[in-house]
Amino acid sequence: MTIDVAYAGVNFMDVMARRGDPGYASAWPYVPGLEVSGLVRAVGPGVDLEIGQRVAAFTQGGGLAEVALARAPLTVAVPDGISLATAAGAPMVFSTALLLLTDAARLGPGENVLVHSAGGGVGSALAQLVPELGGGLRIGTVGRTDKIASARKSGYDAAFARGDDLAEAVRTATGGSGVDVVLDPLGTSMLDVDLAVTAPGGRIVLFGNAGGGQPAPLPPAGRLIGGNVSIGGFSITSLSASAPERVTAALRRVLDLIAAGRLDVDVTEVDSLSDVPAVHQLLADGRGRGKYVARVVSTSTK
Repeated sequence: MTIDVAYAGVNFMDVMARRGDPGYASAWPYVPGLEVSGLVRAVGPGVDLEIGQRVAAFTQGGGLAEVALARAPLTVAVPDGISLATAAGAPMVFSTALLLLTDAARLGPGENVLVHSAGGGVGSALAQLVPELGGGLRIGTVGRTDKIASARKSGYDAAFARGDDLAEAVRTATGGSGVDVVLDPLGTSMLDVDLAVTAPGGRIVLFGNAGGGQPAPLPPAGRLIGGNVSIGGFSITSLSASAPERVTAALRRVLDLIAAGRLDVDVTEVDSLSDVPAVHQLLADGRGRGKYVARVVSTSTK
């Protein structure tokens, strides 16, 4: 199916594709953009959605365009009362955050959560979803001290800049008990810290390689067994290909929570597609805050 794009989400994965990180661009030339909102333009046989219907969708690239191609199983109707700008900010960050907590980490009641890159889009979404799912203390890390306040504002109970004393700071924040869940998009660069702060029975979930480069080998099995700690991985892109129904179920749940006023998608609107490269640079430099969406077709924004 095709969609007349009203808004397209801007994500760090677009930056990773642009800089040539392996696995993020399907082929060259490549048009970035992994999520859109807008109006259905055309559908194929057997598709329940109607032409002109308001939708949000995951795309396999190409979302930063006036017309985007999307798979029907990865497209959902946008509930009344949610703007298309808000809807464009939901698929990648909020669905990822929800699936990280429910499917990958299997968050339990009252469990403490440590999130790296807490000031970004996924980090901000996690700050809202942890209490919604019954979790406990939320601890965030950021790359620079000037982003601590932003992480705290988004809902984290404690936030720290990554540095030599990070493990001690996290342990102190938990009263010495450590965290039950670590959500880490930084490849393997923080694994020693992750292992140092994870409580027995805890789960570490790696869901990206934002720093780029070749990830280091995982710790030996003896260290995991001895620490009663597990390490898992998550990729919403891969899950979209192998189990799209799980991804769209997450998006529907997220949109319902937004419509009910239980989640807040605070998006920063970018005026046009021509302004997106500047946002990419902000994200690449670690200066981005929260979620960015680009306005594409002004006549389709209701």
